[in-house]
Amino acid sequence: MDRDAILLTPGPLTTTLRTKLAMLRDWGSWDADFVALTAELRRALLAIVHGEGSHVVVPLQGSGTFAVEAAVATVVPRDGHMLVLDNGAYCKRLGRLATLMGRRTTIMAQPEDQAVSPEALDAKLREDASITHVGFIHCETGTGVLNPLAAVAAVCAHHGKGLIIDAMSSFGALPVDAREISFDALVAASGKCLEGVPGMGFVFIRQAVLAGCEGRSHSLAMDLFDQHVYMQKTGQWRFTPPTHVVAALAEAVRQFDEEGGRPARLARYTENCRALLDGMAALGFRPFLPPALQAPIIVTFHAPSDPAFEFKSFYDAVKRRGFILYPGKLTQLETFRVGCIGAIGANEMRQAVQAIGEAMRELGLNA
Repeated sequence: MDRDAILLTPGPLTTTLRTKLAMLRDWGSWDADFVALTAELRRALLAIVHGEGSHVVVPLQGSGTFAVEAAVATVVPRDGHMLVLDNGAYCKRLGRLATLMGRRTTIMAQPEDQAVSPEALDAKLREDASITHVGFIHCETGTGVLNPLAAVAAVCAHHGKGLIIDAMSSFGALPVDAREISFDALVAASGKCLEGVPGMGFVFIRQAVLAGCEGRSHSLAMDLFDQHVYMQKTGQWRFTPPTHVVAALAEAVRQFDEEGGRPARLARYTENCRALLDGMAALGFRPFLPPALQAPIIVTFHAPSDPAFEFKSFYDAVKRRGFILYPGKLTQLETFRVGCIGAIGANEMRQAVQAIGEAMRELGLNA
């Protein structure tokens, strides 16, 4: 094979050559050039969410989950009460990390094939005035379901509750506008829809909220208030930054802007998703979600009903043809997932479908 396998996952993603080449330079973490690069990237990220003047963006070393934990630890007081809207695996992770940090946490669960309910949230907030913050996953990557951000944010604002948004799989593609959506914190990462490489999270925090966050975090490394204060004072990261990841993301964001920004990125991913769904339907595969709930980020498919189906053999057969799939996250049903994001287009999605069909024939399986 004359190319790397294409990653049909929700991150890490397939990246462009330009993004890869950006990692070939070594940077001094305190050097003026790297300080300028960090500042450029922070300005560009804030512009994507239209948060200039109202929010700050604080980068953090580590995966997206590191940044989610840092956001909860920094924004939610130690005597706060967080309500987590749960319709999937990553919602459950949010609830678990909040609980492990000692924050009082209530989980409001509902089926994984449904979007979270703003009406149920409204009722819960009326019922329990002790809730201070709501934790919300914009696109639940365990299934691919798109949750109603604007409606949830409106309910939180009506009740005066802080909203923490995990926008890991949506930021850079799905609409998130700080001028229209009220939130205390929004979390995303380098290796998702911005098409950088993994290793850096970032958290948008409302300036009025950040002012009261000093001393809340249980962690030195994950204290976003301290990270922000130090960056504002020196332009530097408090601890050794992932320099190559930062450089790759800065280059990826330049390409994001060249492509046409968020609307163009969403249009490409939507075309990818449609090519995938149409092709998989022709092979006999059934998506887990109805079209109204499906985000154009990652699609969960029911595993073939053929009793001979075994995911690892299927995965390996598709990989030999140059495509990396993702296992399912559901506990009750056997599924697998196919991502629509990354530096790929509809042609690659059609090639992936062809590879899946060939793998099924090789293994003698029926969908």
